[in-house]
Amino acid sequence: MNRITNHPGQCGGRPCIRGMRIRVTDILETLADGVSPEELLADFPDLELEDIQACLLFAAERADIPKLVA
Repeated sequence: MNRITNHPGQCGGRPCIRGMRIRVTDILETLADGVSPEELLADFPDLELEDIQACLLFAAERADIPKLVA
């Protein structure tokens, strides 16, 4: 997870990839729109496959919300 960075003065404090101004949400939304990882890598030459995987893991960890049982 060292590929995901968070700096208060960058991109409004939102999580980014390796200190670049590519936000995690930008990658996730682009993938959700049907753009393939290969297309993303072609469009963003500084992006690496491991960055995309880190974004997916980042989202998965935050979506793992424990259920409260009554």
